[in-house]
Amino acid sequence: MTSRQHTTSGSPFEEQFGFCRAVRDGNRIIVAGTGPIEDDGSSTKGDAAAQAARCFTLILRAIEQLGGKASDIVRTRMFLTDFDDQSAVGEVHARFFGDAKPAATMVGVSWLCRKEWKVEIEAEAIVQG
Repeated sequence: MTSRQHTTSGSPFEEQFGFCRAVRDGNRIIVAGTGPIEDDGSSTKGDAAAQAARCFTLILRAIEQLGGKASDIVRTRMFLTDFDDQSAVGEVHARFFGDAKPAATMVGVSWLCRKEWKVEIEAEAIVQG
């Protein structure tokens, strides 16, 4: 039997909506939809690329807190509010995970939890060893 571990990021939505940033069960880590939130709870300023970089930074932090690393990521899901941002967000994805080459999905959505958000991202990892 495995024991489930959780980690939080301090996002105000975690307490408000009753979830955690990531869960590890066995060798699998699942990271919740991660928006561009700064440590003080404010939204990351800038374009979709800057916001995606912040999301990936938070995702990696959560995975590392649960014993994983970037190369353990096997799947990402990127939600964008503007079709024209796909190349910029894709380039940031490649910078963070190009060597790991996870299965990736990028979809357009009409809105995210905060109006200023341009991107929200989920990830899954399988920890080796």
